[in-house]
Amino acid sequence: MSLRAGLDAGLAALGLSLQPAQVEQLLGYLDLIGKWNRVYNLTAVRDPGEMLTHHLLDSLAVLAPLRRQGGDSGRLLDVGSGAGLPGVVVAIGCPGWQVDCVDAVGKKAAFIQQVAAALKLPNLRGIHARVEAVRSPYEVVSSRAFSSLADFVQGSRQALAGQGVWLAMKGRRPQEEMDALPEDIEVFHVEQLTVPGLGAERCIVWMRPARHGG
Repeated sequence: MSLRAGLDAGLAALGLSLQPAQVEQLLGYLDLIGKWNRVYNLTAVRDPGEMLTHHLLDSLAVLAPLRRQGGDSGRLLDVGSGAGLPGVVVAIGCPGWQVDCVDAVGKKAAFIQQVAAALKLPNLRGIHARVEAVRSPYEVVSSRAFSSLADFVQGSRQALAGQGVWLAMKGRRPQEEMDALPEDIEVFHVEQLTVPGLGAERCIVWMRPARHGG
């Protein structure tokens, strides 16, 4: 199966309807990852078919939950974004969202800037910084396999808008990590994801500052 056919099938399985230009951008993004991976170690996955399921479809699975939770527009900070997952995919699939991908590794932030220029994504930006240095308010702060939940929220809480939420992409339900969260953070939903072609558990842990101080 070609990458395009695999992507089309995955989008259909996820119930996502994207414009042809957005599909082209997703395929262009995969191509850019492949090219940069030859020089920089952006991702351990090298096979294009695996990239489709493990990276693209995995990240596309958060689009519907993001829209349900945050609507069609807002500001999203993707923490420890690496090759831009899920941030670049959100920027392509949800053009109403301004997506900033922050990474402490300069070459990874530069890659995001290159993707934004090459794919003509004015709503995407790469930021070379530690997340603790980011102060702008974001309605959603996301991460994918970045760190423990406690480290994620502690490092990024200064970037969360007043009514903002954290979106943490995880594998199986991380109960121990959830139990280790600070008392002033609440998990308000653990959303199971089904990623087409990926025989592994995936979920989103949605968090926010506790409404009543614990």
